[in-house]
Amino acid sequence: MRILAVDTSAKSCSVAVVDEDSLLAELTLVTGQTHSKHIMGMIDTVINMSGLAVSDVDGFATTVGPGSFTGLRIGISSVKGLAAASGKPVVAVSSLDALALQTFDFSSYLVCPLLDARKKEVYSSQYRFIDGILEKESKEKVLSPEKAVCGISERCIFIGNGAFLYQKLIIDKIGELAHFAPSCRNTIQASTVACLSMNRFKKNDADDIDSLVPNYIRKSDAQLNLRVS
Repeated sequence: MRILAVDTSAKSCSVAVVDEDSLLAELTLVTGQTHSKHIMGMIDTVINMSGLAVSDVDGFATTVGPGSFTGLRIGISSVKGLAAASGKPVVAVSSLDALALQTFDFSSYLVCPLLDARKKEVYSSQYRFIDGILEKESKEKVLSPEKAVCGISERCIFIGNGAFLYQKLIIDKIGELAHFAPSCRNTIQASTVACLSMNRFKKNDADDIDSLVPNYIRKSDAQLNLRVS
């Protein structure tokens, strides 16, 4: 099972090709430029590095949010185009699920990924590893970082650009209970996205391409302004 996976949910852009449990190739960039300038070139590069052709890929996986409104649209549109052209299935993956899985070596801790949502808010959820399997314990929300850590009374590993941005606030709120993933983990790796999608592909549990849309959680500024007017 060969999966091409993409993440464009934040400032980073990541593409990977995974064959079952083996990572064949991966490329991650953080340039500050729009992902539309790089995504297709990165896909071509990673496919070539893996020694495959797009026709050799069995399916595509992409993060669908929460995250950057523009970034998510670019990644999802790119994957939908490849899937439509090739007739291969697509699996949608939560950005927060991907971040949470990247704390696998802190499996005894509560896991709290935080993605910067701007406007002094974060996208967040809580997870726990049970017998080595990542389990989601709360719904994905957008809220202030203070509310995101409210009620945490056990050792917790924080991960994501929101965890980095609000590290001092988190420590002030819950003190020694707060632990932070290494900074290199705060960027979602496309290989993690592929890993999360693999079981669904094996079960033929793909998403409908036509209805595949970003999971923004929060309304866009344009929608909010329209409602006000």
